[in-house]
Parts: sequence; structure tokens; C-alpha cells
Amino acid sequence: MLGILTSLLIAPFLVNRVAAHGAVTSYRINDEVFPGYNAYDPPDGQVSIARPYYGIDPIFDVLNETIACNNDGGPIGPEGKQLSANIRAGDTITAIYGLWLHPFGPATVYMARCPGACIESNSRDLEWFKINHTGLIDGDIVYGHWGIAIVSTTGEYSAKVPEELAAGEYLIRNELIAIHPPSTGPQHYVECAQLKVFREPGSGPGKLPPSSFLTKFPGAYNPSDPGLNVNLYTPEAPTVTTYQIPGPAVWDGQDEEDELRLAESIRNVSRW
Repeated sequence: MLGILTSLLIAPFLVNRVAAHGAVTSYRINDEVFPGYNAYDPPDGQVSIARPYYGIDPIFDVLNETIACNNDGGPIGPEGKQLSANIRAGDTITAIYGLWLHPFGPATVYMARCPGACIESNSRDLEWFKINHTGLIDGDIVYGHWGIAIVSTTGEYSAKVPEELAAGEYLIRNELIAIHPPSTGPQHYVECAQLKVFREPGSGPGKLPPSSFLTKFPGAYNPSDPGLNVNLYTPEAPTVTTYQIPGPAVWDGQDEEDELRLAESIRNVSRW
């Protein structure tokens, strides 16, 4: 009886907190705003750092060939103009979204280094590394606060480019994973943009992430991943207070040896 009552109580709550979703409309770097791509306008005349994408309809299949950037992998065609935004290693880039009301699920940001000019790179061929993610912030999976609720309340989601990242051309990939009933599964909303990362003079060459942090799209997720199989509609759901974010760990600029040394130093300090 309690299980049925719980389900009846949380169902309206879930319905009221779902529905509308949008896409990245622009990006902000150090107070400079760069317009995004409008998927519902023809590419003719569009000038943007954003890669084109098919629309605001979600991607359901994590093995779909379009999941890298929600397109065929290429830049804006010759009818428009594909740009790249300059950003200093260590600076923050903010994705600004249109209408977004769905509050359940993680927000993630990835980057991928292009072997040369990004305008000549296909996003499906690149190796991606995660630079930020936010899953379940606090509370339980039904009534708690989630990463994508940051977008529904502020309209933005930010990520810091690792301070140690080597200079070069990169794609950045913003993804919101909206958790929905098991009958449909999670919905993936993805947009990409092009960046040119530079370093301050005298700051050294920087570095790239170790291979253990790299992944590909498709390939980063598996349909059986725990974070892609969350059911908000069970009687037990309001008692669940943990969540495993899909994909690799966040790379913050440290390599594996650095992380091990840091962990050891923390352990040593804690012994005093």
C-alpha cells in the first residue's frame, strides 16, 4: 500500500517538472558572447563558433553515430561561416541555453583536440576528455538537486578549460542527459563548438590528458551503464541518494602520477 501511495504522490511531481527543453544559444568567454547555431534556420549566412546540429529533439541511442555533436560530424557548410573562439587555458566558458525545464539528470562537458584545423576535423574521429560534470548534487534522485537543474534555474552551465592544457584547436561538447521513464530511456541533448586554446607566454607548453581519460563518441557510454538506467518512478526512488555519472573521470590537468602523489600527500598530512 505504501509503495502505491508513494508512486501516486511522486507521479504529479515528476510530470510537473518535465517537458520543455532547448539548446545552447550562445557561449560566453570573459564577458564576450559568441552566438550559437540556429538549427531551424538555413545555414546560409550563419556565422558561429558552434557546430551545426540537427535540432532540439533528443538522441536516445548512446551508440548512435550522431551522438558526438548531434550532426554528421562536420562544421558549418560553405553556405555559412564556421568560426573558432580564442580561450586561454584556465579560463571558463559558459554555455547559455534557451528554455530548459527538465531537472533530472547530469550535465557534462567534454573537449577534443583536433589534429590540425578543427574546421577540417570530423567529431566522430576525435578522442574526447571530460572537463566538467555535475550529477546528483544533494538529496535523493526524485526530490534532490541535479546538474541539469543548474540549467533550468540559471539558463547556463560553465566549465573551466584545464590550466595545464596544451595550446591548439579543440572542439567543446556540452551534453545534458535528461532522465525519463524506462519506457523511453534517458534523452541526450548535445551541442558542440570550436575553440582555439592559447597559453600565456612563459607558462610552458602544457600537456594533453593521459589515454585513460580519453574516449570516443559513440563509445563513451554503454546502454547498460548504471547512470543511464535510473528509474524515478519506483517506490524506492525517493530513498536513493547516489548516482553514477556516465563516461570517464574529469581531467583537471593533472596526470595519473600527479593524482597519486596528491592523494599520498593528503594521506600523509592526515596522519599528523
